[in-house]
Amino acid sequence: MTVKLHDLKPPRGAHRAKRRVARGIGGKGGKTAGRGTKGQGARDTIPLGFEGGQLPLTQRIPKLRGFANPFRVAYEPVNLDTLARFEGHEATPETLAAAGLVKKGALVKLLGRGTIERPLTVRVHAASAAARAAVEAAGGRVELLPLPFGHGRPPSAGNALANR
Repeated sequence: MTVKLHDLKPPRGAHRAKRRVARGIGGKGGKTAGRGTKGQGARDTIPLGFEGGQLPLTQRIPKLRGFANPFRVAYEPVNLDTLARFEGHEATPETLAAAGLVKKGALVKLLGRGTIERPLTVRVHAASAAARAAVEAAGGRVELLPLPFGHGRPPSAGNALANR
């Protein structure tokens, strides 16, 4: 005889029946149903965070602290050792995103950790001096892309100076 899943059941006494309170005196939990008499605990539920009428903590603490700078420019860093493993001759934010090295649409900054041996054209939004020198020493070049509108510095002479 085979044992089927629907034939299995726990042994007698393994599960105690749930206590059904407030079902009359025959159910051993009638009248006040274990809540005592009168008072806050005998009535409906108490909302989460209720402090007995005292001004709740969520209202006592100050709101909207700090400052979020609307002009902050957040770059995704890409180091030279990452670029050394990158396949291709031209590294742009789109090709780096396709390779899974940065998020799609991110502003990319080239940083100087590691070394690079082969010539590579790198088009990024910002680059450190050490990274730029290392890429140029390997025979490549670094081109700075203009920042999209609403990301920090205006498209002015400051950006043109960085492209020299």
